Amino acid sequence: MLAVIVFYSCNPTKYVPDENTLLDKSVINIDNYGIKKSDLKPYIKQEPNKKIFGARFHLGLYNLSNIEKTGWPHGWLRNIGEEPVIFDAFAASKSSEQLENYLFSKGYFNADVDADVSSNKQKTSIVYNVSARNPYRIRRVKYDIRDENVRSLFFMDTINCLIKNGEKYDVDILQKERIRLERFIKDMGFYSFSRDHIYFEVDSTLGNRQVDIFYEARKFLDYNSGKSIIESEHKRYRINNVYIYTSWDPKKSLDEGDDYLQRQDTIFLNGYYFITDKGRHVVKPNVITQSLYIKPGDLFQVTNMERSQDHLNSLQSFRLVNIRYSKPGFFDGWQSDELPLNCIIRLTPVTQQEFRVELEGTNSAGNLGGAVNFVYQHKNLFRGAERLNIKLKGAYETLSEQISGSRSTQEYGFETSLTLPRFMLPFLEKESFIKKYNPKTVITAAYNYQKMPVYTRTVANASFGYNWRGNRFIQHSVYPLQLNVVKLPFIDPHFEMSIDTSSYLAYSYKDVFILGGNYIYVFNNQNIKKSRDYWFIKLTGELAGNLMSLGYMVAGADTVEGGSYQVFGQPFAQYARADVDMRYNRKLNEVSSVVYRAFIGVGIPYGNSKAVPFEKQYFSGGANSIRAWNVRSLGPGSYTPVDSSFFNMTADIKLEFNAEYRFKLFWIL
Repeated sequence: MLAVIVFYSCNPTKYVPDENTLLDKSVINIDNYGIKKSDLKPYIKQEPNKKIFGARFHLGLYNLSNIEKTGWPHGWLRNIGEEPVIFDAFAASKSSEQLENYLFSKGYFNADVDADVSSNKQKTSIVYNVSARNPYRIRRVKYDIRDENVRSLFFMDTINCLIKNGEKYDVDILQKERIRLERFIKDMGFYSFSRDHIYFEVDSTLGNRQVDIFYEARKFLDYNSGKSIIESEHKRYRINNVYIYTSWDPKKSLDEGDDYLQRQDTIFLNGYYFITDKGRHVVKPNVITQSLYIKPGDLFQVTNMERSQDHLNSLQSFRLVNIRYSKPGFFDGWQSDELPLNCIIRLTPVTQQEFRVELEGTNSAGNLGGAVNFVYQHKNLFRGAERLNIKLKGAYETLSEQISGSRSTQEYGFETSLTLPRFMLPFLEKESFIKKYNPKTVITAAYNYQKMPVYTRTVANASFGYNWRGNRFIQHSVYPLQLNVVKLPFIDPHFEMSIDTSSYLAYSYKDVFILGGNYIYVFNNQNIKKSRDYWFIKLTGELAGNLMSLGYMVAGADTVEGGSYQVFGQPFAQYARADVDMRYNRKLNEVSSVVYRAFIGVGIPYGNSKAVPFEKQYFSGGANSIRAWNVRSLGPGSYTPVDSSFFNMTADIKLEFNAEYRFKLFWIL
């Protein structure tokens, strides 16, 4: 199939009309090393059909179809394929124009772009020859800050000004400077100040490829009593009242208008006005105020508004969070250089409780079975944005007695988790700590019972820990309690003998007892809204068995043969593990990237253990490692025991380095 696609990709003009040509190549030649081709690519209106390893794979899929037929598979092939790109002379001309405009915005005022077009055998190649010459640079920045209040703040922060003498002229830098200054001035309380008050004038007549920039911040435009426009000084705004609608319904507010607002109940609590329908708060007021950085009496700050919105959204108890400001119609007792500003926060709660029932049916080699899952979620358990998840599962499958000697297999289990938007530690319950770190307490528990023809197994897991945010890129997790217990109360002797030839199966059917904890540090500067390069770094440290070992030693407990302590008739695990996982994602274009990954880890057994438990050993292969190999099938050397059906390549030390080229194979992948 692949060979057929490649063959048709080698005949790319199959569906190109005789009077047209296929755009075969599009090349950019630049005479200036200071300009990246990748920066110019977005301004090219036409690009040739995509290639994968030198072949036009998507075009080949399109050419496999019969253009006159719409049924399957022809319509499907055209859908997942890519139709030929027909050369358009007008698009080439517009591309040259756009390239010149872009270069002009970057300070290359005398740039020239020439499109060299050549055609041969229904194929066209185009070369954009870019003559950029040297860019214009900033000789001097002259300031004209007319507003006295803004002027004093502006010159306090000139060190952060993005426009520098000697740098290349760049329109994008000017726009970023407007955004920076607007935010800085707004964070000083100037609610009405905006980037529309900031102007730049550029003088490029100086010669010697230099420009002077006139940086201007204008006064506030207002109306006098005669409705004429006048200039006035920008005023600081201070938060007057904060109104919080804790159960805002946008649909009802539109349908009912003033009747909806008049039906609300208002309570003044801790300096805030809480307004709710039917007099009951969906989320406790103190949980909401702990998430707010907006306080009555404080100066207006756009940063505090954004932080409040992010923190409220992180509670996951509100479907919509809307924060806006309004100037009161009447106000007395305010200084002439400051004005009051009311803040209105509208919170639309999510559906508090959800549940669903999942039914499954199976037919495996004539063995009929079924399963039922009951999933329940409460997103505001104690009206403090606590999230409770419960999943109950039951499964049953009939078996052929001739094969198994038993009539059925059974599986029952449950999973539950509780997430609290705070630390369950009294000295870390302060509002300032919650606002700064957005902490969470996570409690989980799970139990699974499996009754099979040849064994019975129970698996129990539990954990207790904390998550908190260092900053917008850093996340911390500490789990002081992690319990993992696997018990096999029954295993058929014949089955036990049969799995001895497979180390993987043998280890999978052993009793396990692990009690420990870990710490995880995650750095991730990926921006979901922007396609750019990013780093992901994960550091993990784990200890197990130390508290139990200390407890047994203090209690003077006896060891069994081999010098180990036992719990429930089996030795508990004692070890230390530490590893680092580093990934760098290099974005090549919108559909492809290269990912570099390095992993270094080491596990050390000691005390009560002679080896790190099988579940905690390192391995390579699988979805989270090198994907081309199965789990635990990749390792150093090539030794495979002749008496083993599968040799597990696991170890206490792991060094792994790999690179992946990722691209979209089809439009949906």
